[in-house]
Amino acid sequence: MEHLLIEDRGAVRVITLNRPEKHNALNTRLTQELLDGLRDADRADGVNAVVLTGAGKSFCAGADITEFSALTPQDPQAVSARADLTTRLHLVFSQMNKPVISAVRGNALGGGAGLAIACDMCVMSETVRYGYPELRHGIVAAVVMANLVRQLGRKQAFELVALAEPLDGHAAKAWGLCNRVVPDEQVLETALELARKVAGWSPIAMATTKRAFHRAADLGLAQALEVGRDANVMMRGFRKERA
Repeated sequence: MEHLLIEDRGAVRVITLNRPEKHNALNTRLTQELLDGLRDADRADGVNAVVLTGAGKSFCAGADITEFSALTPQDPQAVSARADLTTRLHLVFSQMNKPVISAVRGNALGGGAGLAIACDMCVMSETVRYGYPELRHGIVAAVVMANLVRQLGRKQAFELVALAEPLDGHAAKAWGLCNRVVPDEQVLETALELARKVAGWSPIAMATTKRAFHRAADLGLAQALEVGRDANVMMRGFRKERA
């Protein structure tokens, strides 16, 4: 991996975006490596949870604008392929069996903000700059809006993308965008503590919990209850097997 660091700490895999000189901006190479790294972690024996973080001063400053400038309407296949890759990356978190926790400090902007909340849980630093500044650059917060609207609600989500003003950690917590807010130097360790705890549960119970959670989140009540009912039946089976 050219732009990704991978380290196993017991049952927790730490995946680190490693373009610190670019504030871990997402070029095509890093985006593909991260997608592959997450899928590999989900398949890995002995890994039960993942922590996603960034090297250097930032979590992720979003898309690499210098690379995007080369994607023009004259090359529609390249434009489409890059958009497809971004979409697959933001979808993979909900498709994984294993929980992913983001450890976020410095800049988490645009695509980086989207990555932070695409994870199942999120730890932010008090001084984080979290937001969607795309309109300041004459572009659109596109793919990342899907998770944002689902997690935040219409009024606040629109405010974030329309005003393009970043939030600090305490504001992000007040808006429900993260689980914990801690000083900068405690971000990674706090995320690891959460990851170690969830990694200790039965892997099949966690996988079923996560699958049912994401299915139920986007369904009406009756359909969501059916998802819960199916998970309940499955749970009886694997509880008997563990006994």
